[in-house]
Amino acid sequence: MTTRSGPADDRPDPSLSEIMSERRRLINLAYRLLGSLADAEDVVQETYARWYAMSPQDQRAIDSPGAWLNKVASRICLDLLGSARVRRESYVGVWIPEPLPDRTEWISGWAGSTTADPADRITLDESINMAFLVVLESMTPAERVAFIPHDVFHYPFAEVAEIVGRTPAACRQLAWSARRRIDASQVVHTPTSRQADLVRSFKQAWEAKDIDGLISLLDPEATATGDGGGAATSVPRPVEGSEQIARFLVDVVHKAPQMTFLERAVNGQPGLVAQLDGVTVTVMAFGITGDRIKHIWAVRNPEKLRPWTTA
Repeated sequence: MTTRSGPADDRPDPSLSEIMSERRRLINLAYRLLGSLADAEDVVQETYARWYAMSPQDQRAIDSPGAWLNKVASRICLDLLGSARVRRESYVGVWIPEPLPDRTEWISGWAGSTTADPADRITLDESINMAFLVVLESMTPAERVAFIPHDVFHYPFAEVAEIVGRTPAACRQLAWSARRRIDASQVVHTPTSRQADLVRSFKQAWEAKDIDGLISLLDPEATATGDGGGAATSVPRPVEGSEQIARFLVDVVHKAPQMTFLERAVNGQPGLVAQLDGVTVTVMAFGITGDRIKHIWAVRNPEKLRPWTTA
């Protein structure tokens, strides 16, 4: 992530394809850092704006345009994370990361997701599931920006230090602290096929208003968290306990009997989408430990559901 100090007139101009080929990586990086696809797209747009604001000579002076773009995007994210923490203090209710739109159906068995343009979709792996993103929210901006580039994107700590503005040793310590948070969260990977079975059974029990069936699928200490952002009705704080969650969910379908549930991939894992009159009103992601559902995250904020309406 360095630039040449001497003349660079003899170097060829970076091609448009070379510069734009970084877009997917930049979106991947910014989404993980910010937990918002809309914000990630804004970061990428601003990163490219800064690149094209430079003179051709300055562009040619950069040894690695891709590394420069990633460094600038990461720095923008670091600045945004600081202001985001302030904004979320006034957020109505609980803030949940924005779920990634994916129309993949898994009703006939789990299948990997596809899109018209693979270069435009977020790379789905364990660092993109909702449980992981929720843990990232507990980190400081510096921890997050040290951890994600190094542990997920394999930047050396020397480059991370340039982004964070600290020494490589300090960044190594920040990443270690972030890993401790991940370990303490006890995020356990359950095979995707098993997740699909549990979420499908959950959907069927919910549609049947089967309280006992729902309780049997939920961990006794399960939590259900909603994010309405003040723009949609949602519980102001998490609902705790399997029986309380089951009764709350059955009450929801009693109040909205016309609601339909679709099995969809949410952040690369089996999830549910609730619709009223064909309009997506809730996207649900699940955290599963062993054979029980431990966490339910229900995003109802219309601003976060726009990609699900147009995808």
